[in-house]
Amino acid sequence: MASVFFLLGANLGNRREQLAEAERQLERQIGPLLRKSRLYESEAWGTTDQPAYYNQVLYHQTALLPEVILTTALAIEARMGRVRQQKWEARQIDIDVLYYDQWVYESARLSLPHPLIALRRFALMPLAEVAPDFVHPVLGQTQTQLLEQCPDILPVQALPSC
Repeated sequence: MASVFFLLGANLGNRREQLAEAERQLERQIGPLLRKSRLYESEAWGTTDQPAYYNQVLYHQTALLPEVILTTALAIEARMGRVRQQKWEARQIDIDVLYYDQWVYESARLSLPHPLIALRRFALMPLAEVAPDFVHPVLGQTQTQLLEQCPDILPVQALPSC
């Protein structure tokens, strides 16, 4: 079994419920959920004139290979109403594959590890909560170290549990 880390994001509709539904579908289709972060709220990154995001990191075990995981994640997004029109647009759900074990992998559809992890506070805060000592296979630093050095200054805050 392999370990896979996902970053979920939503800034349209009932953000909390969107993330919960994505979590349920990923567990059914990808494999057991081992750990998850709290929910975090952050301003939009990239295209900033849109509602704030809720983000969460999920850590799963899986027997699936990365390309199958990506296809599954994209199908979940589509079933949940995501329509892709432009990069970094507002969305009901976004499911990014961040890491797959210590794989370094590149295809036309997928890059592992996710190439923007070290630049995104909204990804690193929940990653550091779930797997603080997990080492980035290219940069050779833990998630905690990457967070400490992250150049992103957008505020990210943990939300209270319901």
